[in-house]
Amino acid sequence: MAIEQARPDVFDGMALRADFPVFDRLHRSGRPLAFLDSAASAPKPRVVIEALADAYGHHYANVHRGIYELSEDATARFEAARAVVARFVGASSPREVVFVRNATEAINLVAYSWGRTNLTAGDLILSTEMEHHANLVPWQQLAAETGAALEFVAITDDGRLDLDDLRRRLGRRPKLVAVSHVSNALGTINPVAEIARMAHEAGALVVLDAAQSVPHMPVDVVELGIDFLALSGHKMLGPSGIGALWARRELLEAMPPFLTGGSMISKVTLTGTTWAEVPLKFEAGTPAIAEAAGLAAAIGYLEEIGMANVRAHERFLFERAWSALRAIDGVRVLGPSAPDEHAGVVSFVIDGIHPHDVATVFDHHGVAVRAGHHCAQPVMARYDLPATTRASFYVYNDLDDVARLTEAIHATQQLFRAA
Repeated sequence: MAIEQARPDVFDGMALRADFPVFDRLHRSGRPLAFLDSAASAPKPRVVIEALADAYGHHYANVHRGIYELSEDATARFEAARAVVARFVGASSPREVVFVRNATEAINLVAYSWGRTNLTAGDLILSTEMEHHANLVPWQQLAAETGAALEFVAITDDGRLDLDDLRRRLGRRPKLVAVSHVSNALGTINPVAEIARMAHEAGALVVLDAAQSVPHMPVDVVELGIDFLALSGHKMLGPSGIGALWARRELLEAMPPFLTGGSMISKVTLTGTTWAEVPLKFEAGTPAIAEAAGLAAAIGYLEEIGMANVRAHERFLFERAWSALRAIDGVRVLGPSAPDEHAGVVSFVIDGIHPHDVATVFDHHGVAVRAGHHCAQPVMARYDLPATTRASFYVYNDLDDVARLTEAIHATQQLFRAA
């Protein structure tokens, strides 16, 4: 890994591209790829690809089952990966980390297991208008099945959560508050520690969708004061097909299994079954063994950079991108303007041009962005938009990508004016 200081406390993203094979070849436009869609899924560095290959090539066997050297080696590596995840998010024990496929599954696990055990008709669930569908639809389903009420905290015009509205709704004593740490559609960084404190004072537990925060900034579950956290490996340079749910151990121990079958049992007879201890109680079947090794390698890569440095780097790029886009006539940028409240996600619309057309033109210039509702249709409805164009930054981006983004905007406007 080549890290050079381009600015105080910020590394050179251009130098890191050498670690990512996807940047080895030119885009069909004949230019290097400007990849600005990391909020959807991030490319993988060689250390992650090599960790996957090594796990499959030299250390693969089923885990927690075989009484032979290869299986014991695979089990030790799998559990070591769990410990890496636990350390990365500040968990007090690896037993508080449950491996799942992604953040979506983690949230569904909480809704299915904790929710169906603890909520009844008339109880209140609070979510927000800025949630990804993965932190909205499971609560709709839970409310429909249990008879609980589901309400949503409003978003202000500038893309913040309306904390006054939150306080009013907390006065109704909800049982659960489900909130994103970072909005994938707006880039807003929510004041989670404050929200968690208020929620606990009202008697509610807090579920945090951290899919967009854990890859991009320091996250400590104890400091935040939350009860559940969901993350996805593929957004943090790791493989797809693996993520994690962190939860306070006493909550996990009181929750029934989400899925049942092999691995998650203690004893099975024809008349009944007892469960394994946490976290295995929630990990039915053969898990993502090699993917766990890849996730651990991705975390190691990020830790070598330093998560404070990742955050500083992306904040720098956001400030430059926000300033550049706001200066372009006919471009509207969504979300808070304050860098402390905005992650490295810039969501915008260009007057008179549909975001799908924007993304198509951008691709001809070698700039990859996301266009659509970003699995956050209520956010789009809040701003009366069918979709937005979203540029999202990560460790391999630098000022050249900001310049490529603004260049692509000008080219798109010029093309549609000519048409």
